[in-house]
Amino acid sequence: MSKKVRKVVFPVAGLGTRFLPATKSVPKEMLPVVDRPLIQYAVDEAKEAGIEHFIFVTGRGKTAIADYFDHAYELEQTLSSKGKTQALNMLTEMRPRAGAASFLRQQEPAGLGHAVWCARDLVGDEPFAVILADELLKSSPGCLAQMVEAYERTQGNVVGLVDVPKEHTDRYGVIKPGARDGKLVEVSGMIEKPKPDAAPSTLALVGRYILQPSVFDHLARQDRGAGGEIQLTDAMARLIGNEPFHGLEFDGTRFDCGNKVGFMAANVAYALEREDMADELRAYLRSVI
Repeated sequence: MSKKVRKVVFPVAGLGTRFLPATKSVPKEMLPVVDRPLIQYAVDEAKEAGIEHFIFVTGRGKTAIADYFDHAYELEQTLSSKGKTQALNMLTEMRPRAGAASFLRQQEPAGLGHAVWCARDLVGDEPFAVILADELLKSSPGCLAQMVEAYERTQGNVVGLVDVPKEHTDRYGVIKPGARDGKLVEVSGMIEKPKPDAAPSTLALVGRYILQPSVFDHLARQDRGAGGEIQLTDAMARLIGNEPFHGLEFDGTRFDCGNKVGFMAANVAYALEREDMADELRAYLRSVI
C-alpha cells in the first residue's frame, strides 16, 4: 500500500526582486491578493489536499511568514473584546494546528533544488509535495488535490503542468511527454528552461510537485544547472525511468504572481468574485477601459 502524501514544502526564501521596493521589507509571499497573502492561498490549497505538516524553507528577512502563522495575542484579544467573532474565527482557521508547521533556513540562494534539499530531514522517508506560492492556481478542487488523486492512481512522482506559448519555454522546466490518458501524461524526459527550438514540448512545470524521497539522493550531489543553481528539474529528470513519473495538466486558471501583470490580474479576478466589492470594482473597470 502506498504512503499518503502528508507533508508539503514551501520554498519561500527568494528575494522577490521583481517586486522591489515593496519586497525590501515584505516577503513576496506576503503580498496580498485582495486581502489574503499569497502564502495563505498556498496553505489553503495544501490543506484541501489532505496535507498535515507544512514545512517553510525561509531565508533572511522572512520572519514575517512565521509571525503570520502564529498567534497575534493583542489583536485577537482586541477582536474578542469588541465582539468581532467573524474576524477572530478567520484568524483561528488560517493557522496550521499546533506543531504542524516547521520553519527552517536556506542559508544561501542556491536554487529551488537546494531549498527543497534543505527540508530533507523534516520530510524523511515518505512522499511529499512542493508548492511554489507565487504560482496562484485557481480551481475547485485545487491543483494539489487533483494531483493527489492522480498520485493515488499512478504512484511514483506527479508534477503539475500547464501548456505555455512556445516562445516562453525558456522561462520554465519543460517535459518530454509520453503516453497520455486524458489530462494525465507520462513524463519521459525533462529539461530546465530550454530555448524554444530545443523544447521537447510546450508542457511546462507549474510549481506543484509530488515527489518520492529518492529525489533527495540526487539533490545531495549539489550539481549546478541552469543559472548556476541547484535545479529541482535536474534531480527529477534522474528519477525518470527508475520510478513512475507523470504530469497532470492543471484544470483551472493560473496566475503567475511572480510578475506584476500576473499579480494584478489575480487581484482583479479574485475581487470580482467577492460580493462585497465586485459591483463597485466592475463599475470602475468599465469606466476606465
